Amino acid sequence: MEKLIENKLFGKVRAEYIEVEPFVNLHITDAGEGRPIVLIPGWPLSDEMYEYQYNDLMNSHFRVIGITLRGFGKSSKPYTAYNYDVHALDIKRVLDKLDVKDAILCGFSMGGAIAISYLSLYGSSRVSKLVLAGAAAPIWTQREDFPYNLTQSAVDDLIALNYKDRPLLLANFAKIFSATETSLNKGISKWLNGMGLVASAHATAQCLYALRDTDLRNDLKKIDIPTLIMHGKKDKICSFDLAEQTKKLISDARLVAFEHSGHSLFLEETEKFNTELIKFAQE
Repeated sequence: MEKLIENKLFGKVRAEYIEVEPFVNLHITDAGEGRPIVLIPGWPLSDEMYEYQYNDLMNSHFRVIGITLRGFGKSSKPYTAYNYDVHALDIKRVLDKLDVKDAILCGFSMGGAIAISYLSLYGSSRVSKLVLAGAAAPIWTQREDFPYNLTQSAVDDLIALNYKDRPLLLANFAKIFSATETSLNKGISKWLNGMGLVASAHATAQCLYALRDTDLRNDLKKIDIPTLIMHGKKDKICSFDLAEQTKKLISDARLVAFEHSGHSLFLEETEKFNTELIKFAQE
């Protein structure tokens, strides 16, 4: 049997893909040594969105595990269901196969909603802290008893546009992704847009249905681990109201506002984002 190539600085080669069910493989970025921080991307991005977090986390002596959800990035793109339960089970299977323990689970946007679903369904045996960054929770769309964020009809329009002109959907999304249209430079914006274009059209739409329809209020009440909520005050995709409502439903949560950021707080205020994440992970 061939020996794994080992680099003195970075260690042994690790799996880049993990099979979560027959014919479905998730792309994984797994690097660094130490306590694991698991990063879940948002719609319609991949684990590559955390490029400007990886090095800081590794240099702070953490093992960082970025997981691209099915349907996106370099992961498999089956024509199957894409609700939060499906994604949460995928996360569970990755953590089980890697035998991850005592992890900090960090989810951005829809990834935050999926992290909540994971903890609600499978508990905290492998996860000891939660980070929600610009999370699409407790609910992404308005209800009679929840007058926050987008209307359900607005999301219906997004779904219709996905099937008519998906590049236009992504271009419109990019315009409201940061605090202003010029908060991110053109290079970064093109990089993010490229991630979205790689996604499956089917997954892009099905996840919009999940975002539109899923109510996580009861799931949030089950979270019993320390939680850090980071959210941009100028967020146009997941309004700051959502962070405030989420904090009310988690018994041990603190909220850090990013005064100068929209939805892309991990890029608009990268140093603050990384510092807050590392500080919370080290506590």
